[in-house]
Amino acid sequence: MTRPILYSFRRCPYAMRARLALASAGIICELREILLRDKAPELLQASSKGTVPVLVTETAVIDESLDIMLWALNRNDPEGWLDMPDSGHSLITRMDSEFKPDLDAYKYKGDETARTRAAAFLQELDAQLSPNLFGATPRLADMATVTFVRQFAFVDKPWFDAQDWPNLACWLQTFITSARFAVIMQKYPKWLAGDAITLFPDGNIH
Repeated sequence: MTRPILYSFRRCPYAMRARLALASAGIICELREILLRDKAPELLQASSKGTVPVLVTETAVIDESLDIMLWALNRNDPEGWLDMPDSGHSLITRMDSEFKPDLDAYKYKGDETARTRAAAFLQELDAQLSPNLFGATPRLADMATVTFVRQFAFVDKPWFDAQDWPNLACWLQTFITSARFAVIMQKYPKWLAGDAITLFPDGNIH
């Protein structure tokens, strides 16, 4: 069986959550690290969107990060990420459609009104976390949202740390100090056709 090919960019929160699910599922991929300012033609041939992540399997091209997560977990879900109520999927939808645009406006335009709206959403998460969104262990909703919370936090970390969301802060800190995070954030050189194959993940992390 041919290994899936994952076009990825290390710091992209969408690519990060795809890598999280692939690592959890233990699905070994051929990783191709992309520079967004200098995209490989093979990426553009695979998906005209020209964004990451893109997963190329034997039968399909999957170019939405959440779809990659579901593809991986529907094949193997040893940590039970899919074991969550429908409200978890609704939360992910809100993260993608409401929070992420406000995050981008805050990060790239300095829009403080957008930061205020995003912070209100994070206060909702803080109230729900105990210690994760749906109980003692992370579920899909946790891992599909935490990479965006991380991105928000590091726009202005002193401001973020000064806010009254202790559960959220603990949840984020647990994530960014985890072995799983270390695995998905390994640095890889820009991929070029003809390079030696890079396998991801390169170890079993639990």
